Amino acid sequence: MYTAVTREIQVTVLPQYVAERSDPDESRFFWAYTIEVTNLGRETVQLTARHWRITDANGLLEEVHGPGVVGEQPVIPPGESFRYTSGCPLTTPSGIMMGSYRMVDEAGEGFDVEIPAFSLDCPFSSRTLN
Repeated sequence: MYTAVTREIQVTVLPQYVAERSDPDESRFFWAYTIEVTNLGRETVQLTARHWRITDANGLLEEVHGPGVVGEQPVIPPGESFRYTSGCPLTTPSGIMMGSYRMVDEAGEGFDVEIPAFSLDCPFSSRTLN
């Protein structure tokens, strides 16, 4: 489990290799990751956008920008959490993901929240330092 806290917003990530959606002989590896965004602060915030940096074992970087997460732009009141699961395919048996969420507070001020770097490792291959 990986965790980061920025401006009283906690982001926790739990990645999991999905063997059923992977085919190592065809260089297809798939991970699911569950993310929980918890508002530890005193005011309501909204997650409006995401930015991902995904790097495979060969050093190939892919950047993904988009609105919200899984089709939503959740509003998270104080003491509440938003949880979702998504996935990431790679052509290598390991990689790393990191990024940020764009949040907006009650005053309309935007700020970025860190998504902690997390490792994607196929359990059937040797680990690669990314």
